[in-house]
Amino acid sequence: MKINRCTQNPLLTPADVRPSNPRFQVDGVFNCGVARYGDEIILLCRVAESVKQDEEGKIEIPIVVNEEGRDRIATVAYDKRVQTQFDYSDNRTIFRTRPNGGRIAVNLTSLSHLRVARSKDGIHFTIDEKPSIMPIASQESWGMEDPRITQIGQVYYITYSAVTENGVCVSLMKTEDFTYFERMGIIFGPENKDVTIFPEKIGGQYVAFNRPVPFGIGNPSMWLAKSPDLLHWGEQELFMAASKEDGWDAGRIGGGAVPVKTEKGWLVVYHAADENDRYCLGIYLLDPEEPKKVIGKLDVPFIEPETVYEKEGFFGNVVFTCGALLEDETLMIYYGAADDKICRVDVALQDIYEMLGV
Repeated sequence: MKINRCTQNPLLTPADVRPSNPRFQVDGVFNCGVARYGDEIILLCRVAESVKQDEEGKIEIPIVVNEEGRDRIATVAYDKRVQTQFDYSDNRTIFRTRPNGGRIAVNLTSLSHLRVARSKDGIHFTIDEKPSIMPIASQESWGMEDPRITQIGQVYYITYSAVTENGVCVSLMKTEDFTYFERMGIIFGPENKDVTIFPEKIGGQYVAFNRPVPFGIGNPSMWLAKSPDLLHWGEQELFMAASKEDGWDAGRIGGGAVPVKTEKGWLVVYHAADENDRYCLGIYLLDPEEPKKVIGKLDVPFIEPETVYEKEGFFGNVVFTCGALLEDETLMIYYGAADDKICRVDVALQDIYEMLGV
């Protein structure tokens, strides 16, 4: 199968993004939701920012707080030379070691917001000068991450990870013009991520993949849920578990791009990571009337980190998608590379069918 990485990759990098605050630096622009809006392709990008560090050994962490009824950006300071009880080895998160083993996050090193980028050709994007949506203290004090866009009629529904010190939830918002966004609240409580909503009802109900995160038994895996109204979700059912063997999908798996409807069924690109946190993309085809029924599935990675821009970055060896578009019988996948840049890869639909044996 021919995988066509765009020759213009990466399409967006931190250098293309203006910081939201003079004290901030942009660490990454990545993991974008994708939609066709009029004659433009819209990317709703996750932009991760951190505080510029003035003194070696000290770290300032940005968070959102509410004081006297108003939200503002504040910072929490850590001194690695003195506060040695924390684990600073992961450049994404500061951890504390649990007494009985394992680690618990005490802060993220960056704060993410969502920002719109626009393009006429799907390759050359102009990203907005300012954030489109900033996190709020009550629901997203540690940031907003990994948006996914599902178009239903003229409304674009956006799921995203709402991160707080009390866990990661999944929230929903909607827009009709990518200028005004209406928050609809939390739809999956902690800890859950990677929610992708199918773009039409199936059997009279809305359907979505989600990824609960177990801490006692099992690994993070993909589940299916149903809803009458996009707000109240239930009838949870395990769809696909992480591999029990040492492989490319042994660490965790979760939703990737919003499912794309084709003449042969629902085409789903998902992500998986091994036990060393190397992220790849997988692909399968689902029955159009029974989304839990797999028609075809690739057992090896569909796309894996191979290029320099995928292997090297803020967090290397990562390809991670939140959105794809099917146009002119070609699946255009927009993906985050190494947690700091946005890229595109194209695959002919017929090649995918042949690969899946359908």
